[in-house]
Amino acid sequence: MPEYLVKTADITELVRSLSLEANLQLPKDVRKIIETAEKNETDPLGRQALQDILKNAELAAEKRMPICQDCGLAVVFVELGQDVHVVGGDFEGAINEGIRLAYTEGYLRKSAVKDPLFERKNSGDNTPAIIHFKIVPGNKIKITVSPKGMGSENMSRIFMLKPADGADGVIESVLQTVKNAGANPCPPIIVGIGIGGNFESVALAAKEALLIPSGVRNPIREYANMELDILKRVNALQIGPGGYGGETTALDVHIKTLPTHIAGMPLAVNICCHALRHAEGVIEGKEKNG
Repeated sequence: MPEYLVKTADITELVRSLSLEANLQLPKDVRKIIETAEKNETDPLGRQALQDILKNAELAAEKRMPICQDCGLAVVFVELGQDVHVVGGDFEGAINEGIRLAYTEGYLRKSAVKDPLFERKNSGDNTPAIIHFKIVPGNKIKITVSPKGMGSENMSRIFMLKPADGADGVIESVLQTVKNAGANPCPPIIVGIGIGGNFESVALAAKEALLIPSGVRNPIREYANMELDILKRVNALQIGPGGYGGETTALDVHIKTLPTHIAGMPLAVNICCHALRHAEGVIEGKEKNG
């Protein structure tokens, strides 16, 4: 079996580049659904808020400035090909160095504190990143950087539902989460929903659901229908863009499911603001002695 090498320096450079792109450039799929929402929004204040969001994204890209002043905690998803051998240093250290360089070079706000409760001293470079590794077949490394601000993260919730709660329990929990959040997560929002697994895995599933491209539905019909039903009901809350009222409280809803225990039905609702920032790239390993 061939061995494929990837240098930590290449990982650092990719993370640096992706961190800047994610913070400065609104993803095309997100921009497209905001543009569609702006055309369809009938509330004058809500429509003005959507126009302001689009103008902000345009200026951020043009002037190379952050889309939002909260440049978030750096969340990094890594799909590591099992045939890859990382050389030249520590993998996690290489990722954190990329974050450090990007947040310094781009004058991005550093929001990470080392101790969560007592000292709460800023790390000064937005590290450490929150890193999720997944081992996959192949000789490549795929890295996704998704900066996540705390305004919407604070409004997210986990519920340990019972199987008897069923679909109605899921829908009601999601709606109550969004209703309680109100304008705090900077709507219009994208809602990532995880169902199944256990306490820790369902939260990750909900966050991964946010990375599903806008407009792409769950491959299982029942869940796809639930996504659309929840989206319709959320928008009926009339919280609207910026909390000013209107038909666009949410831009999209995505569900990711996991196998779970016979006695439980964990549910996680991860809310993201309209600035659903993410960028991804791939490094292909070079065959050793090749």
